[in-house]
Amino acid sequence: MTDVYAATERTTATRTRQRMHYERDKAHAILDEAFDCSVGFVVDGEPRVLPTLHVRVGETLYLHGSTGGRMALAARAGGIPVCVSVTLLDGLVYGRSQFHHSANYRSVVALGLARPVTDPAEKAEAMHALVEKTGAGRAAGSRPPTRQEMAQTSVLALPLAEVSVRAREGGVLDDPADVGLPHWAGVLPIRRVAGPPETEPGVPVPPPAYLPGNPATAWQTPVPLEGRHVRLEPLSPAHAPGLFEALDDEEVWRHIPTPRARSVADMAADIAGVIRGQWHGDRSGWAQVDPVTGAVLGMTTYHDVDPDRRSVGIGHTMLGRKWWRTGVNTEAKLLLLERAFDVLGAAKVFWYTDIRNERSQRAIARLGASRDGVIRRQRLRPDGSWRDTVVFAMTADEWPAAARRLRDRLAAG
Repeated sequence: MTDVYAATERTTATRTRQRMHYERDKAHAILDEAFDCSVGFVVDGEPRVLPTLHVRVGETLYLHGSTGGRMALAARAGGIPVCVSVTLLDGLVYGRSQFHHSANYRSVVALGLARPVTDPAEKAEAMHALVEKTGAGRAAGSRPPTRQEMAQTSVLALPLAEVSVRAREGGVLDDPADVGLPHWAGVLPIRRVAGPPETEPGVPVPPPAYLPGNPATAWQTPVPLEGRHVRLEPLSPAHAPGLFEALDDEEVWRHIPTPRARSVADMAADIAGVIRGQWHGDRSGWAQVDPVTGAVLGMTTYHDVDPDRRSVGIGHTMLGRKWWRTGVNTEAKLLLLERAFDVLGAAKVFWYTDIRNERSQRAIARLGASRDGVIRRQRLRPDGSWRDTVVFAMTADEWPAAARRLRDRLAAG
């Protein structure tokens, strides 16, 4: 097998030949990255172009469909001639003249006879690969298809033999006479960026780390942390009922800068906000759980996560009032500080708290943090008044002594 596809009469460019390529690695990269796939075929003498899902396995392109669809029905008698087009749009090109407006893109066109996949093992392999394309690990994180579902699914296999890559990159190609025109010209880059996952109601687990576009590093990825008084579990929608029950107390919410959750649905929305923050890369959330009974006691988060500056805040901490003045809060903070300094290599951990919240300020000071100052009118409170925020911090140099004091305090308690 050569490193290039052989050009045929059907894959040879008739214009702008400099944009045509036949390298296998370029074609494979586009096919593997793209999700926008269209397949053209002819039924009863009329052309059809349908969007579909595709996946490449070696030198075979698999196309997903329904056994009752036109393409699958037409392919039963030995296959169907198809033209597959897969495209990645990389930018819009704005010329000074309208004629020279264009686009930067990478595309693959594959031609050939697509055969129906009838071998159960090959079909299962293709479906597995298609699921894994949505996120490496997704096959293990979902139910495999039943025999009935497989029977309802059509998979066509297209050998990658007649394949061409067409691409444009670079800037504007204006005529020399237009260069002096007083019009903006340039390229607007376009990228496919995954947004925060939107969890389906009733799903008890947080979004998995393998989702495409997940920017999380270890700094933004919560992991289970186990203590004697408390267990910190990665925050998930399943914690909403227990959290609402534990935190359904006006005093708990008195100095929290977000409105009080009035229902389990409100609590679930608060959790969803933390998870969105994890996706954007600036938060990481845990539920505080009784290590013996499994009861939910409260929640806490990392916020303003900054791996470049090795800095992270601890906040949005709420604990049910019945567990105040126990070892739960102290041990939860110790677990978070150990992860920040000893695992992630933080240079600084900091806290923000309302200047009115004297109880919180005393608790943070007891951890060994220093009061760095006050940010005036830092944010609005839920009642509309401006909050002055007290800033505490602990550095990596201060951490060893603080860690000894916290461990001694917990051991004595």
